[in-house]
Amino acid sequence: MSYLEPLETRTRGVAVLDALADMVERSGLKIGDRLPPEVSLAATLGVGRSTIREALNRWEGLGIIRRRRGDGTYLSARVQTSRGLVPTMVRLEGEALLRLMEIRRTLENDVVRKATINATASQRRQISELCDQLLIEVNAGRPWRKADHAFHGAIYDASGNPMYGQLLVNLDHALERGGTSPFAADNFGLESFPIHRELADAILAEDAEQAVAAINRLLDTVEVEVKAIIDGGKLI
Repeated sequence: MSYLEPLETRTRGVAVLDALADMVERSGLKIGDRLPPEVSLAATLGVGRSTIREALNRWEGLGIIRRRRGDGTYLSARVQTSRGLVPTMVRLEGEALLRLMEIRRTLENDVVRKATINATASQRRQISELCDQLLIEVNAGRPWRKADHAFHGAIYDASGNPMYGQLLVNLDHALERGGTSPFAADNFGLESFPIHRELADAILAEDAEQAVAAINRLLDTVEVEVKAIIDGGKLI
C-alpha cells in the first residue's frame, strides 16, 4: 500500500488502472501474490470502491488477476508498466491477447484440419462465399467483424464438433478490451485478411495441410502486429 498515492482527482478508468499497475511493479508483487483489499485500495487512491471494483473487473477480464471468493484477489499474470509512448493498459491488453492467441492456435489448428476433412461440398462453397463477402467489406473499408465471425463460424460448423465454435467464441469474449483499445479498432489485423482467402481456398480444395499452414500464417501476422503495438513500433 505504501506504493500508492491519492489521485489528484476522482479519476475513473485509466488513471486507476495505471496506479494499480505501478503499485504492483514497484512493490515487487509476483504471480500468486495477493493484492490489498478493495476497500484499502479505494481509500489510499481516494476513489470510490466501485471504481476500484471496475478496474479489477477489467484486469480479471484480461486474465491479470484471479479472485477467490472469501479469500481475496491474486495476481495471475506479470504486470509491467510502460516507460515509453505505449500506455500501460495497451501493453497489458496486448500481452493478454498474445496469451489468448497461444490457446487459440492449438484449437484453430485442430478445427481447421477437421473442417477441411469433414466439410460437405455445400459447406465448402459456403466458406468460400463467406470469405468473398468478408473481403468485399474489408476492401471497401466498411465494418468487417460480423462478416469475419460468419466466415470463421462456418469453418467451426464444418468441423463437425459444435463445441469448437463455442470454445473459440467464449475465449474471444473473455478478453475484455477498452472502448479505445487499438486491438478493437477496425484497422487492427487488416494484414491478415488476404490469408483468409488462402485458408478458404485450401478448405475448398480439401487440402488439410495447406489449410493448417494458412491458419498459422494468419495467426502469425496478427501476433506480429500485436507485438509491434506493444513495442511502440506501430502507431496506435
